[in-house]
Amino acid sequence: MKRLFTALRSLTVIVCWPLLGAIPAPEGLTCRVGDQCVVLHWDRLREPDLAGYKVYRAGSSTGPWTLLTPTLLTFPALCDFEAVNGCTNAYRITAVTRAAQESAPSKTLEAAARPFADDDAFLEFVQRASFDYFWREANPTNGLIPDRSPSTSPCSIAAVGFGLSALCVGVDRGWITRAEGAARVQTTLATFGSGPQGPETSGTIGHKGWFYHFLDMTAARRYVKFNTELSSIDTALLLAGVLHARQFFDQTNPGEASLRAAADAILGRVDWRWMAPDTDVLSMGWHPDSGFLPARWVGYNEAMLLCLLALGAASDPLPPSAWERWTGGYTWTTHYGHAFVPFPPLFGHQYSHCWVDFRRVADPFMTRHRSTYFENSRRATLAQHAYCTANPLRHPGYSGDLWGLTACDGPAGYAARGAPPALHDDGTIAPTAAGGSIVFAPELAIPTLRRFYREFRRSLWTPYGFRDAFNLGAAWWGPDTLGIDQGPFVLMIENHRTGRVWQRFMRSPEIQRGLARAGFVAVQTSVP
Repeated sequence: MKRLFTALRSLTVIVCWPLLGAIPAPEGLTCRVGDQCVVLHWDRLREPDLAGYKVYRAGSSTGPWTLLTPTLLTFPALCDFEAVNGCTNAYRITAVTRAAQESAPSKTLEAAARPFADDDAFLEFVQRASFDYFWREANPTNGLIPDRSPSTSPCSIAAVGFGLSALCVGVDRGWITRAEGAARVQTTLATFGSGPQGPETSGTIGHKGWFYHFLDMTAARRYVKFNTELSSIDTALLLAGVLHARQFFDQTNPGEASLRAAADAILGRVDWRWMAPDTDVLSMGWHPDSGFLPARWVGYNEAMLLCLLALGAASDPLPPSAWERWTGGYTWTTHYGHAFVPFPPLFGHQYSHCWVDFRRVADPFMTRHRSTYFENSRRATLAQHAYCTANPLRHPGYSGDLWGLTACDGPAGYAARGAPPALHDDGTIAPTAAGGSIVFAPELAIPTLRRFYREFRRSLWTPYGFRDAFNLGAAWWGPDTLGIDQGPFVLMIENHRTGRVWQRFMRSPEIQRGLARAGFVAVQTSVP
């Protein structure tokens, strides 16, 4: 009876297809295959009467076809978690209008799920899925990247910075061509280079060379609904991607030469001293209604990259005393047997390291403590792993291969979660915390990521990789993937596998000047 029902339903679909066509058939169907999973992507249709998509599967390209999606998909991607390793399935996509008219089917695509051959194959799967966030979610007309997906959101300029670097990784990995990557970078740089700047509350992309934290995805102007600020740290993350892209696209052809010129213009326009009024300490931002934010960047956190860029600027940089003020806010403590400068959420130990290779250099502070910033982040990772293993607050699930606390969504909203010491620890784990630590402690991060996928993929894995966060005690799974999560996955996995992001970024004169002015010197370490 079950076979008869399937055959009848398939027959109905086949009879209807020739009569359809009120809306174009979806195009660009592609797939990524992993262990017990086939991830499908197709091009987003822009038809105004589009209601959604249906996905059909069959054992072969000749059918019979079974509907995989009982409700319409509004997002042009799907994870088939029913795929059996080694068994080939055929897939087709149709589009449906608000009047319930169904398009002709897309081309047929065949794919078979397969186990990961080794850790590198698993990391390739995770890294490419995360890359797809930046490639497929970008607005192709201006290069802007949304803060999150699938929830509707404005552009996050930090996500754009991660995305520019992800494009370079994608070219290196052969996921896109060099011409495709260069074209997307040029589009993005044109948006930030030509967008109007000024002190007005609306209609601008930034002011004094700095950029607003959130931008309208279409207009590329300040996102006024969030009353967003000029963000110094988010601008720095954007500029890191600009620098990396400039170093990557180094060929002499006119296109790449103009790309580098556009990057130089964006970098050269930043008024570093304006963001540090009457002092050598950078403000966290500026608001067109109220001026500079009172909070300043002093002490260890994710803004180390910002300070180094300010010190290394080609014109009117901050003085070396700025680094002394920055490190003046440090503390040196011991947690779970590891001595380091603490910052409970792991993103503070990761973001700067996505681009800057701190393995063999140290400033005066780290030299006095016979350490490096790379070693500091390694110890912070080990200490957090020990905290989650000890699980002093008795959160369900915490263990040696289920850990990772950082800023993320949660059952009660977004918070900067971390430990040790415990900060807003409510049992919410963020996969990007382990992903961003893969260069510091791969022996801990990789088994954890593999467990996340093995045990929780049906709830945690998406067409763009891991969701932002989950909480086993609350039976809560974050609805979105975030650009500032997927960026560290792409960059840190690449640094773990090849070190190419570090290699290219460290060639930039800006970062070399910044390190020198901050007093960094070469040191001997056992890090490979």
